[in-house]
Order: sequence, then structure tokens, then C-alpha cells
Amino acid sequence: MYFWFWFSVLAEIGILPLYFWSLEHTKLEQKFGQEKGTKIGNLLGLISGWGFFGFMFGIWLSPQPRYTIPIFENLFLLIPVIDFQIPLVHLIIFIPLIIVVLWFSFKGVAEVTLKVAETHRADKVITTGVYSIIRHPQYFGALLAYLAISILLSALFATLLTPFMAVYIYLISWKEEKELVKEFGRDYEDYKAKVPMFIPKLKL
Repeated sequence: MYFWFWFSVLAEIGILPLYFWSLEHTKLEQKFGQEKGTKIGNLLGLISGWGFFGFMFGIWLSPQPRYTIPIFENLFLLIPVIDFQIPLVHLIIFIPLIIVVLWFSFKGVAEVTLKVAETHRADKVITTGVYSIIRHPQYFGALLAYLAISILLSALFATLLTPFMAVYIYLISWKEEKELVKEFGRDYEDYKAKVPMFIPKLKL
């Protein structure tokens, strides 16, 4: 029962080592040579990055119990093409969350480029724009998106899994920062000291 849900969760866990290996640029280059090591790291980054989002969709869309937040619980938005009802209160919660998600995610990708976002290989420490208020805007956006879409789809197991996803995304960020310190040294240490990891810094 709930095979696809648990398959997606285990697959998400299974790609975590690939994500970690994709970040170990120096080790890969030492082991396979610079050109081959770079290609392997980029490939692992693409597989793990797209796998992360792919299996997240599996968690959302797999058969599981549905729920309704008990406010306006008799009001639904019907999507006729797929015959799916969305509780109105879930949509109301979803909209502001997804606006925040889109802003942080698109700003983050725009400032590091799509290539860096996909391959996890930064050329320099970026400290401007959205990166001046938060160190991981894309991961912050991914966590909010996970919660927002879980609520929108009324997916009970997915919503309850939010703390697990928070830990998962933290581990990715922690590993990424560990490797960035190795690559950029004091520059990244100074950046870490000034900018929060996940809670955006309010500029006064």
C-alpha cells in the first residue's frame, strides 16, 4: 500500500550520495584528472539535481490520504480536466508561498546562471543581489515550494514529510558549504559570517 509514495521517498534518499559526490570537485579531479573529473561532477550534478525535483513530484502525486484544513472546508476549486478539487483555503495559503518561492528561486538562478545551478560548480563567491540576504535562495525556495504544493494538493503524507525535507535540504546545503570553503577559503568563510543560511536577512 502506498508503494509509489515510499518508492519516491527512498529514491529521494538514494540520490543524496550522488548530490554529495557532485560537490566534491577537487576529489573528482584528483582521482580522474581535471577534464574527466569535471565531466563526472557535472553529470552527477545534473542527475542528482533533476532527480531531486523528479522524486519530489513523485512524493506529491503518488496516491495517499487527502485532507482539508478546517476553514471554509466546504469551498473548493474544481479543475474539470482532471476532475480534481482543491480546497479554497489551501489555494489561499499556496498563492503567497509560491510567489515567494518564484522570486527567490528565479533570482538565485539568474545570479549564478543555470549552468552553475544544475552542475553545482561555482566559479566565484557571489555576495550581491539575493545572495546578500540569504546564502541558499534556491534551497530556501525548494523547501517553501515543497510545503506549498503539498498543501495545494492536500497530500497528507507529503505535508507530514516537510520536516524530513527540511533536514534533507539542510544536509545538501551543509555539504555544499563544506566544499565551497575548501574551494574559496576565507572568501566564503567571510560570506558565511555575514549572511544567514536560510532565514533571509532584513535590510534596514
